[in-house]
Amino acid sequence: MKQTRMQGDADLQKLTDLAQQLRRDTIRMIHHAGSGHIGGALGLADYMAALYGWAMQYDDLDPTDPDRDRIVLSNGHTCAVWYAALARSGLIPLEELATHRRMGSRLQGHPARKAMPDYIETSTGPLGQGFPVANGIALSLRKRDSQGRVYVILGDGELQEGQVWEAFMTSAHYKLDNVCVFINYNNIQIDGNVEDVMGISPLADKIKAFGWHVVEIDGHDIGASVTALSEAASTKGKPTAIIGNTIMAKGVPFMEGDAKWHGNTPSGVETTKALESVGTNNRFNDFPIANRA
Repeated sequence: MKQTRMQGDADLQKLTDLAQQLRRDTIRMIHHAGSGHIGGALGLADYMAALYGWAMQYDDLDPTDPDRDRIVLSNGHTCAVWYAALARSGLIPLEELATHRRMGSRLQGHPARKAMPDYIETSTGPLGQGFPVANGIALSLRKRDSQGRVYVILGDGELQEGQVWEAFMTSAHYKLDNVCVFINYNNIQIDGNVEDVMGISPLADKIKAFGWHVVEIDGHDIGASVTALSEAASTKGKPTAIIGNTIMAKGVPFMEGDAKWHGNTPSGVETTKALESVGTNNRFNDFPIANRA
C-alpha cells in the first residue's frame, strides 16, 4: 500500500502507539541479539514514528518508486529502531526483526546497502559519511524533477566530524530544500557528555549561519515533530534542520540519560524491567522470538 506524504491531519495517538511499539521492538531485538546500541535508538522512536507513520511517502509494493522519500541514517549504529519502523510499516517481514545482528541477516548491526538495497540508500556506520551522500541523492532527485524528499538523521556526537559541516555548507549552497536533517540531540556520546568531549553549542546559531532553516523541538513530542516536518516540507530555497532535544534511552527510566547505555545490552532481568516501563497497547503485537535469559 502506498503511503502518501503528510496526507491529512496526523493521528497523534496512533503515532504515539507506534513509537511505543518501536521502543518495545528495539529492546527485544537488542537483547535477543546480545549486542547493539540501545540508548540512541530508543531516543529516536518518536521521530521515526512521525516519519513512517505520517510524513514519508513510500510504497511497500514498489520500494524502488523513483519519487519515494528516502531516509539516510547517518548515525547508523542506532539502526534497530529503523528496522523496527520498516517492519511496522509493512516494508519488511515483522518476523525478520528476530534476525537482527545474526550471521547472514539483512538487518546488520549497521545499515548495509548491499544487504537491503531497496530501503538502505547508503551503508552507514563511520560517523559523518551518510549526510554527504544524502546531499548527492537530493541533487539527483532535483535534477530529475522528482518530488522525493531526503530525510537525514544525525547524532549530536557525530557533529564533531568535520565533513558534517562541509555537508551543511553544500546543502545550503545548492539550496536543497528537499533535504531535512534531524539531529538526535541528547548531549551524550560513548565517552560521556558531548559538551565535555567536544562542544557543539550554540548549535542552532551555527547551523543558521550556514544558511539553513532551523527548528528546535522537544524530540519526544510527536506533535512537535509533525509540525516541524510540515514546516520543513513547506520551506523553499533552503534546507531544514530539526534539532530534536531528546533523552538517551527515553522510556526506560533506569537507562535514561546514562552514557553506559550508548552500547550496552540489557540482561534478561533488565529487559523485562525495560519492557514493563515502556508498556503495551492493543494496536500491536510483539514479533515472535524466544527471549534469552
